[in-house]
Amino acid sequence: MEELINSIKRHEGFRGYCYEDSLGIPTIAYGIKLPLTKEEGELLLSHRLNKMVNDLETKRPSIKNFPEPIREVLYEMEYQMCVEDLLKFKKRLKAVEEQDDKKASLEGLDSRWAKQTPNRAKALMDKIKNLT
Repeated sequence: MEELINSIKRHEGFRGYCYEDSLGIPTIAYGIKLPLTKEEGELLLSHRLNKMVNDLETKRPSIKNFPEPIREVLYEMEYQMCVEDLLKFKKRLKAVEEQDDKKASLEGLDSRWAKQTPNRAKALMDKIKNLT
C-alpha cells in the first residue's frame, strides 16, 4: 500500500488549496475531488483537532491539568483561530489557572474574537461560567 500511496503522490502532486483538475473538477491535496463526504470531513476534522491539541499542550502544558469542559472550550477556540492567537488570551488563561471561571468567561467575552463570533463565544464562555 505504501508504494501505491507514493505513486499517487508522485503523479498527482500536492496542492493545499482548491484547484480545478484537467476536467475542471474542484480538487484538493493529492487529486481528491470535491465535495468531500461527511466521513472524509470528519476524518480531516479529527486529524487537525488531534494535531492542534498536541500543539497547544506542548506550548502550554498546564492545560492538561484544567477540567475537561475548560480544555474542550480552549481546544474549540484553538480550532477556530490557532494556537498562537489563543495564547494571546493571557488574562483569560490566567483566570482559568486560578480557577476563576466567571472571570475567565468575562475575559473571553471581552475580546475581538467574541465580537467576530458572538454566538459561539457566548456559548463557549457560558459553558465555563456555569462550571461553578
